[in-house]
Amino acid sequence: MIDKVLIVDDEQLVRDFFEESMNRQGIETTFATNADEAVEVLKKDEVQLAFVDLKLGKTSGMDVLDYGHKHVPHVVFVMITAYGTPDTAVEAMKLGAFDFLMKPFSPDQAAVVVEKARRWYCMNRENEFLKQEIREPEKREGSVGGIVGDSPAINETLDRARRVAPTDSTVLITGESGTGKELVAREITKQRDPNEEQPFVKMSCAAVPENLLESELFGHEKGAFTGANERRIGRFELADGGTLLLDEIGEISLAMQAKLLRVLQESEFERVGGSKTISVNVRLIATTNRDLKRETQEGNFREDLFYRLNVFPLHLPPLRERQDDVIAIAESLLQRQADKLGRKLVLSDDAKKYLRRYQWPGNIRELENVIERMAILCDGPTVDAAYLPEDVVNASPVCETKDSNPELLDLREIERRTISRALSKTQGNKTKAAELLGFSVRTLRNKLKEHSDLVEEPALPETAESVSG
Repeated sequence: MIDKVLIVDDEQLVRDFFEESMNRQGIETTFATNADEAVEVLKKDEVQLAFVDLKLGKTSGMDVLDYGHKHVPHVVFVMITAYGTPDTAVEAMKLGAFDFLMKPFSPDQAAVVVEKARRWYCMNRENEFLKQEIREPEKREGSVGGIVGDSPAINETLDRARRVAPTDSTVLITGESGTGKELVAREITKQRDPNEEQPFVKMSCAAVPENLLESELFGHEKGAFTGANERRIGRFELADGGTLLLDEIGEISLAMQAKLLRVLQESEFERVGGSKTISVNVRLIATTNRDLKRETQEGNFREDLFYRLNVFPLHLPPLRERQDDVIAIAESLLQRQADKLGRKLVLSDDAKKYLRRYQWPGNIRELENVIERMAILCDGPTVDAAYLPEDVVNASPVCETKDSNPELLDLREIERRTISRALSKTQGNKTKAAELLGFSVRTLRNKLKEHSDLVEEPALPETAESVSG
């Protein structure tokens, strides 16, 4: 955003005009009457926009522009003159001038130039900011190029996402790692801003060290701490007028949660090392793989911040609850790999069977990795089950009936674990295990057949009483 402007002109009338015009827009002004004074202001790195007169007595506005181009390239320079010529304009553009204003000009003309400069400044600072980040290329969650699937679980989530997209409401997207939370956040933003005219800024809270998190979010002033050699714009400022995605927000400390709460409540903050209050208009989307409500009960997350974030909750179901979508997602991922490799690739029916029965604890991200590996290993157009990892092929079958649901699967898992603990406690003695569980031995044997992944110990002698049930 632009909150301070430098006016370089030796005419008092022009300086007064700009001061009044900028004040109407809530922008602070500072002044210089010649090139030397202007350079001194620019050295302090406090302005984002400079209006510079070409004629400054014995000095030239071109000198100011030349200094700015070399030393403060992020500042937007607009030249003002009553004696402009095409050659002068070309020379100024070569030195980095953003625009020209011909005297005399109206407040409306100045306001239009400020708005154009604001958009350029935000875009330029965002590009610089991202270039400064050192990070390995990351695979985006569910990076299929769109959200694939037609199961009731995902359709309900997407319907809610479409309803909230046009609003300014804060959205909290929950779900296990790898379910596609960032992808849904991007879809919400895309529906709200299809032409991508507004900024969309993302930050992974888990990837930023705690001591740098405040600077990343709010920016810092030059000299705020060791290594702060220049002012840096934070994510909230970069996202002004658009959307900020805070990925894995459950990872931030309680101290940072308090500072984040203030921004959400008041839409304002100060840069690290600064005293000026900066106001922003940002739509916040947060994601987490944690149960934040439980985290608040355990004292790990502020309750007031949770309610600020949980204005419009969206839950992304894990892939094991979207069994009907697995093959559609897998085929979409395989097509992407086929396009990359320049080959035609098709999943065999056998491969589909194993993909459908696996529970996918790593969700879409795990499926994407498996598909990429299969595509690389496969020689022919048919991608067969032979190229699947062993853990996928050897996995216990998931209940595949159409009327299956997560609640039933959870009960089955609870039963399996309870039997396993009983057998472990009795060192494999089914008679004693059955007594602990309240089963007959015959019932226990039937249960063991249902839970084929439980290792059955060698049978022990059983009394007539133990098998009578």
